[in-house]
Amino acid sequence: MVHSFRPLTSLLAVLWLLLGAPAARAFALTPTVVAPGMYALIGPMGMRTAQNDALNCNIGFVVTEQGVVLIDSGASRMGAERIARAVGSATDQPIRWVINTGSQDHRWLGNGYFAEQGAEIIALQRTVETQKGYADQHLANLHRVLGERLAGTEPVTATAPLAGDQSHLNLGGVDLELIFLGDAHFPGDAMLWLPQQRVLFTGDLVYTDRLLGVLSSSRVRSWRAAFERMKTLEPKVIVPGHGSVGDLAKAQHDTGDYLDWLIEHVSAALVDWEPLDEVVERLADAPQFSRLANFDTLHRSNINRTYLELERGGD
Repeated sequence: MVHSFRPLTSLLAVLWLLLGAPAARAFALTPTVVAPGMYALIGPMGMRTAQNDALNCNIGFVVTEQGVVLIDSGASRMGAERIARAVGSATDQPIRWVINTGSQDHRWLGNGYFAEQGAEIIALQRTVETQKGYADQHLANLHRVLGERLAGTEPVTATAPLAGDQSHLNLGGVDLELIFLGDAHFPGDAMLWLPQQRVLFTGDLVYTDRLLGVLSSSRVRSWRAAFERMKTLEPKVIVPGHGSVGDLAKAQHDTGDYLDWLIEHVSAALVDWEPLDEVVERLADAPQFSRLANFDTLHRSNINRTYLELERGGD
């Protein structure tokens, strides 16, 4: 009798492989250990989609004896639930604190879900101000991507934002520092430094393996200056905002060198009064960076926006 079910079982298994497995493989948040008690959830390299719940970024978490410190909360309520399940696969400790490193959608729009579960939301004042300024725009953009999967998402920010550029925290017995080094990918973006372990969660200050994106709100000169200040911490482990976990050399190779290249070449073109369209076309071929994911999608627009920023005297 048992044998009579095997053909059906085999057929179901084949159907699952053909239909279900590709969807399952398309995107999964899996905790990656970066140091004892510290994890990264590495997001996909591509753009925001409904399938990845706009979680095309890295999320981090630290497990303490008193609960979990979550580093960024995702772009939606459903994304936050997905993050919570991933954290739960690594620890039974509840998420007690959520630290926002930045103001872009996938850094904080999952806050509401975690606040409902009793977590404290933590962010610098300057980060919260930017979050509030961009909330409506980000929700509108996300709705076009996520559709019904955005349901229940509310723009919840920290109720007691931290003043200044640097704040020392001790959460669950672990020392952390939330640090602002200058406007970069977004105004008010910060990073989380664990000085005892020398682990740095950079938020969108650092990209590895994929090309960084210069937005209309980015500040390229300030970004490069912030990157140089970040290097003085001499971190042993860097968890970037996007891409694989690495070290300072990898961050320099994939982010620092590109910022240097953008500013050097676009500044020289402006000195020579070279028209924008000619600059974009001339600099479009940059083989030393074409290895980075999304190069073909982002590189030309990065040149364009850097030119416009430097032309108006952006710092």
